[in-house]
Amino acid sequence: MKDDSKPMSNSYEMKHEDVLRVELEVMRREHRDLDEAITALEAEGRADVLTIRRLKKQKLLLKDKIARIEDVLLPDIIA
Repeated sequence: MKDDSKPMSNSYEMKHEDVLRVELEVMRREHRDLDEAITALEAEGRADVLTIRRLKKQKLLLKDKIARIEDVLLPDIIA
């Protein structure tokens, strides 16, 4: 008979945190890619204003999602 000394919730939380860490890394990469795309389009001068605005809005939404995940993974602890 197997004896699991850890409660189920800790096991679940570890998996949930791992998923959040992977999502965070993917979002950070997407944010960098959007930044590079915006910079390239602006440098070329060929992109229309609406496209640039849409990409910047996407980038800002990603930044907000990143901040929310970071808050979950690294909560502020008042000493």
